[in-house]
Amino acid sequence: MDMLRGPQIAAADLTDWRKLAQGLHARYLVDDFAAGARFVVAVGEAGDAIGHHPRVSIGTGYVDLELVSDDAIYRDDEGTEYVVEWVTQQDVDLARRISGIAADHGLTADPASVSEIELGLDTARSATIAPVWAALLTGSAESQGRGSPSDEVRDATGRVPNLWFGDDDEHGAEQATPRQRFHLEVYVAPEVAEQRIAAALAAGGTVVDDSEAPGLTVIADQDGNTGVVCVDVSAAKQG
Repeated sequence: MDMLRGPQIAAADLTDWRKLAQGLHARYLVDDFAAGARFVVAVGEAGDAIGHHPRVSIGTGYVDLELVSDDAIYRDDEGTEYVVEWVTQQDVDLARRISGIAADHGLTADPASVSEIELGLDTARSATIAPVWAALLTGSAESQGRGSPSDEVRDATGRVPNLWFGDDDEHGAEQATPRQRFHLEVYVAPEVAEQRIAAALAAGGTVVDDSEAPGLTVIADQDGNTGVVCVDVSAAKQG
């Protein structure tokens, strides 16, 4: 099934859901664990009907859901096809069904609270170092390039954040203190990005690059360590 582009996801108007990184994310508020469990059972039955299920996490007062297909088809500019992890029509359809189930259970969605963390590592040798990180993070070499046409490391069970590799030059011998290579990518809902950035600044952080805002805003702490607030602008409903 073809992966959906951002504008297609935005056009679906999934009010309970937000597109973060590769998937659709939702949080529903529940009174207690039992209510959350009953909701998850109903969601599971809906997933059984189509052979597709969300990733689920239950905590105190909430149920978090992520929908992503592990067999989405991506075509590059040359027409080469890749099997990737991404949102497809079956995710959109199930998201709508889950929203209906939540309404039947009297649950309230809290889409502004969803978030996703990924790790970024700048390197000139991703193919060389990726096996080390695949083994270290997941214990399996198969995690390298899983669900991605790149060397990105993704754990099939979602135990650890995804690790992707950015382009970088080798550190020169003249560099006594190499610059930061690791950083965090913090994906948030579009409506809270400004608030998240403001909170970081109020805590002493500074904006070091907002040239790609609101999609990407790089924040540095007082020691110069950076993280990135990320918003999938293309998948956000406009107006």
